[in-house]
Amino acid sequence: MKNSKKFSLSKPFSHIYVEKEVISHHITQEILKKFTHSKVIPINHYKEVFSRPRQSYKLQELSKKLILAKRRDTFLSPASPLCQNFGYHHFYYTNLIINCIFNCDYCFLKGMYSSANIVIFVNIEDYFQEIENMLKKHPLYLSISYETDLLAMEGIAPFFSQFVNLAYSKEDLILEVRTKSVNYMALKSLKPSPNVILAWTLLPQEIIERFEPQTPRLPIRINTIKKAICDGWRVRLSFDPIIFVEDWREIYERFIDYVFREIPSSQIQDISVGVFRIPKEYLKKMRKTFENEITLFPYIEDKEAYTYPSPIKEELLNFIISKIKNYIPENKIFTI
Repeated sequence: MKNSKKFSLSKPFSHIYVEKEVISHHITQEILKKFTHSKVIPINHYKEVFSRPRQSYKLQELSKKLILAKRRDTFLSPASPLCQNFGYHHFYYTNLIINCIFNCDYCFLKGMYSSANIVIFVNIEDYFQEIENMLKKHPLYLSISYETDLLAMEGIAPFFSQFVNLAYSKEDLILEVRTKSVNYMALKSLKPSPNVILAWTLLPQEIIERFEPQTPRLPIRINTIKKAICDGWRVRLSFDPIIFVEDWREIYERFIDYVFREIPSSQIQDISVGVFRIPKEYLKKMRKTFENEITLFPYIEDKEAYTYPSPIKEELLNFIISKIKNYIPENKIFTI
């Protein structure tokens, strides 16, 4: 036990790797000012650290490092068919930040990347230019919090506020911000935009404790949602992913009743509902590193993804949608 400290993990972001090309970028400097005790290590390219072989994802989850880099291409990408497009024809996503602080057991990022470290691409101006270029061709529905929780990261990299400011002047740009965050202070300081949809993921507290214990508790999320609605933000609720567990009927029925006791249904933009699903290759990678209820379930293959067998999937969706319809018109419920 005397030597136990020798093997203790560093605090999160104890080391910050910075591409030399962006070391003087104003966002890089803004971030570094927040971590004056971190060791800053210059690198040539972020993949030297992020994509190196033989990394331990599990250890990195316990002590994440930060990587500040420049995105050089592919600023916007078509969204996955596994995502609901809510009727928008030009649905894209962007990833200014790779990886998330919350470490949810079911997250596809665990199978998408071999590193748990967080990459921040500081050159937001290049993303904005690509958005401008695309808007000249057609309207754009853009998910900006696809591979991270942008609202939760606002205290480190102020991208959320910059996107909201952009949306004020872009009539043909709709931004979707997926989040589990309770960072109300970031919202309070901004004027709500009708072109921004805050999409909060809500799950039963039993599911949160079991599969995403590092995320905010359900009552705190709901309290933040109520404040956001009161301020005038457009809010979507996302009951996704629905996880199949013992006693799921009782758990989800209590959950849905609780949500709509707290949040006036008339003030909700819409609701998305989806069972757990993940691209095949991602789950294969996750099974090599993580053995848990999520990875070991006997899923079936459906459209290049793994998901629950049809009888389970249909039973989950039918039950939950029937409960939601007690509060929300059917035309506001979107499933995938």
